[in-house]
Amino acid sequence: MKERQEVIDFCLEFPHSFEDYPFDDLNWTVMRRKDTKKGFAWIFEREGKIWVNVKVKPDWAIFWRDNYKSVIPAYHMNKTHWNSVILDGTVPDSEIKMMISESFELCGKK
Repeated sequence: MKERQEVIDFCLEFPHSFEDYPFDDLNWTVMRRKDTKKGFAWIFEREGKIWVNVKVKPDWAIFWRDNYKSVIPAYHMNKTHWNSVILDGTVPDSEIKMMISESFELCGKK
């Protein structure tokens, strides 16, 4: 995964998910759950690459960061509960999809 549309298309596979552009800046795409209205994937371009912010359990946040240099504390989000994944081709698609899936679950109803 390297393209914004690839991430959007994957996120739209989740039930009751939708694409949102809540800011005046169209660079930011937020994928939300219809049931909670919470954003589970924040997609944006920065430094010439597509980035995706995903919610993670704090212990897993560190795991992902330690294993991939392109997974870092989230840009513009809580650094304990969110990671940024830089889509530069170094993180396998299966791992990116796993992180997005977990984020979708974590942003659901409690």
